[in-house]
Amino acid sequence: MEPNGQSGFTVVARDGGARQGRLLTGHGAVETPAFMPVGSKGAVKAMAPDELWALGYRLILANAYHLNQRPGERLVQELGGLHRFMAWPGALLTDSGGYQTLSLAKLTSVTDNGVRLRSPLDGSRVELTPEGVVAMQRALGVDIMMTLDECAPYPASAQRVLRSVELTTRWAERSLKVERGQGQALFAIVQGGVYPNLRELSARQLTAMPFEGFAVGGLSVGEPKAQMLDIAALVCELLPKDHPRYLMGVGTPQDLLAGIALGYDLFDCVLPTRNARNGNAFTACGVISIKQARYTRDSKPLDASCSCRPCQTFSRAYLRHLYLSGDILAARALTEHNLFFYGRLMSQARAAIVSGAYQTFSAGLLERMSENAVDRE
Repeated sequence: MEPNGQSGFTVVARDGGARQGRLLTGHGAVETPAFMPVGSKGAVKAMAPDELWALGYRLILANAYHLNQRPGERLVQELGGLHRFMAWPGALLTDSGGYQTLSLAKLTSVTDNGVRLRSPLDGSRVELTPEGVVAMQRALGVDIMMTLDECAPYPASAQRVLRSVELTTRWAERSLKVERGQGQALFAIVQGGVYPNLRELSARQLTAMPFEGFAVGGLSVGEPKAQMLDIAALVCELLPKDHPRYLMGVGTPQDLLAGIALGYDLFDCVLPTRNARNGNAFTACGVISIKQARYTRDSKPLDASCSCRPCQTFSRAYLRHLYLSGDILAARALTEHNLFFYGRLMSQARAAIVSGAYQTFSAGLLERMSENAVDRE
């Protein structure tokens, strides 16, 4: 991707709203739709970089704010950039830290200039500005940078959300004026809460600017699922068809299937890794909570239809034993399985789009996950 140039994105096939594409970066091509494992602090928890690569991942997500806090982007730059620092050969996308205005609201104040936070590490003052956030990501050397945005809480009044939209637009304009490294792309983030008119306002303002891609933020923060999908559908129609579309933080398998059908290309979520550490495994027939007593003597794999290494190696009984024993292998095995599941879901979705069978594929998988669920908590 050339800065301030074309998006480096090509749509290869379409099936209804769903599309299969290719996103070009300085660290290789990424086939879309693609799910990005979350490695906020420079590592996807419980997984080594070569393991992620072997699972087929070519793009992962880190967080510029967290890396600024520790170890600092200048140190990472001195050591050769984030790719070398974390030994990741593929592409990297960094979130700007805008979401922390919501997740760390008690430590945060928002002004026209940017965001002021008290560091959760040592209480020191941190200031994020649109210009500073781009400079951080430039120093990290990532492939795709996100603008600083302001994510309003849910619920919030229309007046409060309008202020969020106005700030996000002004910050986006300022971000474009900052020099970027060769091949670094900058994506803008559409805000607007659950208000259709404000989402439309945000999308129209941002898409009038020369960004290489566009994301939809501020969803999956407490609003009803149906409302989330309605807003996602509305905004997707307003985004350029020749640019990548990124639905941020939305990540159950059901949500991913719905987002792909709408026309989104990129997704991220902590669910597959966080749920794994809590003893939950995603399978083709629902979610397994490995901690339950029913698996004490269960010699079957997590998912009989899965060819991942844990499913080919361990029984449910053994994984339950590991989890209850507090052994780190439980987190590693369940994380590897969940990320294999998500990667396979994306691969199957891409193939279904190319063959013109996405609706059939999606409906069949949703039915299996709903009607044949192993257990629900």
